[in-house]
Amino acid sequence: MASGESRLRVKTEGNVTRVEFVDRNILDEGNIQQIGDEILRLIDEQDHPKLLISFANVEHLSSAALGTLITINTKIRAKDGQLRLTDIDPQIYEVFVITKLNKLFQIHETTDEAMASFK
Repeated sequence: MASGESRLRVKTEGNVTRVEFVDRNILDEGNIQQIGDEILRLIDEQDHPKLLISFANVEHLSSAALGTLITINTKIRAKDGQLRLTDIDPQIYEVFVITKLNKLFQIHETTDEAMASFK
């Protein structure tokens, strides 16, 4: 199923791994599975992962993608790591509020704010 082409852009800054999405719409089940697998591999490679996920390019996000974010968050916490979300479109953020996921995740308006929040 995976085409071998990454759905993510990954950069490391200091001890923080920054992830951006290639796709504007994260709706397709196959892509979501691939994205989840890629991020979980990044988490597995670190003892105490510090992960920043930027939604700067994302216009649409499915509920399955939200489920994948919850799985990612659980895995990071199990490894005593930290997760930050940033640059979320106001319409997408509204979904986080409705589902109360804005209480689960640390969400920042800008990448700089998110980077500064890591301990």
